[in-house]
Amino acid sequence: MHRTLQTSLRGLRRNLMRSALTCLGIVIGIASVIAMVEIGQGTSHQMQEGIAKLGANVLQVDPSDAVKAGVSSGSGGRVTLTPMDADAIRTECGGVKWVAPGIDGRGQLVYGNKNYAPHKILGTTSDYLRIRNWGELAEGAEFTDDDVQRSALVCIIGEVPKEALFGKESPIGKDVRVGSVTMRVVGLLPKKGASVTGQDQDDIVIAPWTTVKYRLSGQRSQTQAPAAAVQTSVNSLDDLYPSGKVQLYPTKTNAQIADSPMSARFADLDDIYITAASAQDIEPLKSQITRLLRERHRTPDGEEDDFRLRDWTEITQTAASTTTLMTNLLLSVALISLVVGGVGIMNIMLVSVTERTREIGLRMAVGARGRDVLRQFLLESAILCFAGGIVGVGLGRIASIAITAVLGWPTLPSIPAILAAVGVSAGVGIVFGYYPAWKASRLDPIEALRHE
Repeated sequence: MHRTLQTSLRGLRRNLMRSALTCLGIVIGIASVIAMVEIGQGTSHQMQEGIAKLGANVLQVDPSDAVKAGVSSGSGGRVTLTPMDADAIRTECGGVKWVAPGIDGRGQLVYGNKNYAPHKILGTTSDYLRIRNWGELAEGAEFTDDDVQRSALVCIIGEVPKEALFGKESPIGKDVRVGSVTMRVVGLLPKKGASVTGQDQDDIVIAPWTTVKYRLSGQRSQTQAPAAAVQTSVNSLDDLYPSGKVQLYPTKTNAQIADSPMSARFADLDDIYITAASAQDIEPLKSQITRLLRERHRTPDGEEDDFRLRDWTEITQTAASTTTLMTNLLLSVALISLVVGGVGIMNIMLVSVTERTREIGLRMAVGARGRDVLRQFLLESAILCFAGGIVGVGLGRIASIAITAVLGWPTLPSIPAILAAVGVSAGVGIVFGYYPAWKASRLDPIEALRHE
């Protein structure tokens, strides 16, 4: 075997230029495969990081649309979700890790002579920060459950409102005004950047949901009055001058309540955010939530749900499948270069067999067997492809680094891809070099010696 290897190397050294050009197809193919795989890996990793910023294993419940006179109100048109629904999901559904209510608000933040309208003012609880994987705050502290219960005028702001209102100054302890309401900034969210949907996650203000609901623009006031009792009695002198102790603040009669109804503070939610304990708990949890809310909302069998349940993990699955599809597409294009390189090797090896026919005949005449000739030419083909694979891996790494530096595309090295590329290159040499080697091993020694 050692002598056969030496013979193969001598045969390749005779035509170094031709050997180098023969390797060129394999070099290009392997470099393309490495570059494409690293681009795909980098893109997939960046997308997974972006999805992780949205939160892992997150479910979102919001009211469905309402239809009146054939006109749909759009998403969230109904008033169906309540804080009690969120509490019931937390206590009665298995596999729940975090639950947070959500109230959507809008408004203009004013600080000194500066003002800014954030993309969203969200009313929720501090558990929302865990659901969205916000981690430790950049500055300050979270608001507490006590702040939620007493509708405290506190808030946590994102990086975008902070830069717009405070610049380089720390916002902690400063007061900002939203309409006629003044809130104190107690925390600053860490920077997250844009989500996979393109939304800037740092353009947000978070406050207790009761504050947003009852003190800002998130309240849906509902005129509600108890049923008025029929007044059957008439006033008398006894009623005008009752005996005994007179009440300082007498209770209103049913007739007075009916004549002057008051606006009731009705606590409905725009969203409920839920984090499942694990990915395996998502599907069972979705069924539990659906069944629980239908029971709580007394939805008859056969009638559609008055809420919508959205699974954020579907974004992850869609993005992952899209990335995998694009990576496979790029890899398929790169593999075509390998096939072209393999055909080139077959062609050159056939030429080499034709040129060295007399040499083959002489080797056979002095005792070499057909399998020795077959092994020699297979080794030559495998060495060419293996050397081309090594050079191709190096060029592929250089290409991916250059792409990151020049175009800013993310790339990620892949050791399995490099090992596979080298193995594939050697395999291509054996597959495409077998026929020329087999043809050389089948030559008749006498006819080969007569060849000019």
